[in-house]
Amino acid sequence: MTRTADYTTLTTPIGPFTALADSDGAVLASGWTADAENLRTLVHPRLRPTDLRERPDLGAIGDAVTAYHRGEVTAIDDIPVAQHSGEFLLHAWTILRKIPAGDPVTYTEFAAVAGCPAATRAAANACARNAAALFVPCHRVIRIGGALGGFRWGLPAKQWLLAHEHRA
Repeated sequence: MTRTADYTTLTTPIGPFTALADSDGAVLASGWTADAENLRTLVHPRLRPTDLRERPDLGAIGDAVTAYHRGEVTAIDDIPVAQHSGEFLLHAWTILRKIPAGDPVTYTEFAAVAGCPAATRAAANACARNAAALFVPCHRVIRIGGALGGFRWGLPAKQWLLAHEHRA
């Protein structure tokens, strides 16, 4: 079955940001890259599009990305996201969307809020496997003591995002 996802790449202060969306307008994958094909490979095989179609605009998705980088850090909150995985990861990604901008949590705190306080590694794995960066704000999870931890799009991008949300 052929599944086509639309994508657009926008210019942001951190660099190019690309978002892939399904036919319902939900974000399948996103991040600070101009490589839509790389993003396509991050999508779970059950949802992965077979074809990509570049669009100059993805409507509400692009508007939210632009507004977020302009300082309206809650602009991303209501954009739908489509990800697929096991029960824990889906739950963890839902929890990530509830972490307020400007109020990062540690991996340990994230594990506890996700209902598995002893599962710090599983919480970190949820961040690492998140395909919809920004919309599922895994950048809001840091190490105990304030160290950044990891981030698929680079630690300078994570640092910029945290500082940006702190200022807003």
